[in-house]
Amino acid sequence: MNLLQKWTDTSLILRIIAGLILGVALGITVPSAVGISMLGDLFVGALKAIAPLLVFFLVMHSLANKQDTAQSNMKTVIILYLVSTFLAALTAVAAGFLFPSDIVLVQGAEDAAVPGGIAEVLKSLLMNVVDNPVSSLINANYIGVLAWALILGFAFRKAGDNTVKVLGDVSDACSSAIRWIINFAPLGILGLVFATVSETGIKSLMDYGHLILVLVGCMLFVAFIVNPAIVFVNIRQNPYPLVFKCIKDSGIMAFFTRSSAANIPVNMSLCESLGLDEKQYSVSIPLGATINMAGGAVTITTLTLAAANTLEIQVDFPTALLLSIIASISACGASGVAGGSLLLIPLACSLFGISSDIAMQVVGVGFIIGVIQDSCETAVNSSSDALFTATAEFRKWKKEGRKIKW
Repeated sequence: MNLLQKWTDTSLILRIIAGLILGVALGITVPSAVGISMLGDLFVGALKAIAPLLVFFLVMHSLANKQDTAQSNMKTVIILYLVSTFLAALTAVAAGFLFPSDIVLVQGAEDAAVPGGIAEVLKSLLMNVVDNPVSSLINANYIGVLAWALILGFAFRKAGDNTVKVLGDVSDACSSAIRWIINFAPLGILGLVFATVSETGIKSLMDYGHLILVLVGCMLFVAFIVNPAIVFVNIRQNPYPLVFKCIKDSGIMAFFTRSSAANIPVNMSLCESLGLDEKQYSVSIPLGATINMAGGAVTITTLTLAAANTLEIQVDFPTALLLSIIASISACGASGVAGGSLLLIPLACSLFGISSDIAMQVVGVGFIIGVIQDSCETAVNSSSDALFTATAEFRKWKKEGRKIKW
C-alpha cells in the first residue's frame, strides 16, 4: 500500500516517463509479448469512449445554466486556429524551397478512399454538422456532437433548475471518469511505446530520413516559433511558459496516442488547471480537434512539394501560396484520427497535375513514416488547441486588467 501511495503521489509526467522507458525496454527485449500492447489500446479506447459524452454534457450544461453570462471568445479562438494553420502551411512551403526533398514512391495505399476536391471536403464537414446526434456520439463526430449540444443547451435554458442540476451532475461525473482514466496514462504509454518499438522497423524509415527531418523540423518551428509569436501578439507577455506547459501536459500525451479526439479529455483537464472558463473550453477544445490542424497543413504541403520535386515539376511562389491555402482548408477537413491528413494529399497534388496513381504512392510513403509524422503532427495540433484556447481567454483577461498566471 505504501508503494502504491508513493506511485500515485508521484508527478504524472514522471510516471509517464517511467512508462515510456519501460515500454522501450520491453519492446526491445520481449517484442513477442503482444499482451503488453493491449494496455495502450485499452487506454486510447477509454479516452475515445468517454470524450464525446464529456463534450456533449459539458456544452449542454454550460449553455443551459442561466446564471452563466460569460461573453464568448469563440471568434478569437477560431481566428487563432485558422491563422496558425495557414502560417504552418507557409512554413512548410518555405522549407520545401530551402530543403527540397526527393522521395522513393511506394505502392500500398491505392484502395484508400480520398476526397475528390475542396468542395467534397467542405460538404463532408457540413453534413457532419447535421448528423444524427446518437450517431455522432457513437462515431465521435465532434462537429455533430457540438452542434446538437449547442441546440439542446439553448433549448434547456427553459428547463427547470433541477433538470439543469442533473446535466451538471452528469458532466461532473464524466469529468471524474476522465481524471481516473488519465491516471492510467503511464500504463497506456507503456503499451503504446511497446507496440511502436516492437512492430515498426527502423530500417524502413532510413530511406526517408531527409523527408522526416523536414517534416519534424517544420512542426518544431511551428510549435516553438510560430505559435509563441501568435501568443505574444495577443497577450504581450512571454509566451514560452504557457507553450511549454501545453506541450508538456498535452503534446506529450498526444504524441503517443496519435489522436486529437483521444486527447480532448487531456486538453480539457489542462484548461481546467489553467483556470479557464469551462463554457469556453468545452466548445473550443473539441472544435480545435476538428479544424485546428497546423500539423496536418505541414504534412500535406511538405509531401506534395516532395512529390513535385521528385517529378521535377517547377513550382513558382504564387502556386506555392495557393498550395498553402488549399492545404490549410484541406487540413481543417481532416478527421481527428491517426493518418487523417494523408488522405488529403491527392487533393493538393492535383494542383500540380500529379496523377492520382502517383499521389496515392505519396500517401503510401506517408503511411511508412507515419509512426513519426503522425505522432509529431498530433502533438502540434492538440497542444495548440489548449494553447490558443488559453490565449483567447488571457487576451480577454488582459483587457479586463486581470493578472495572467499559469
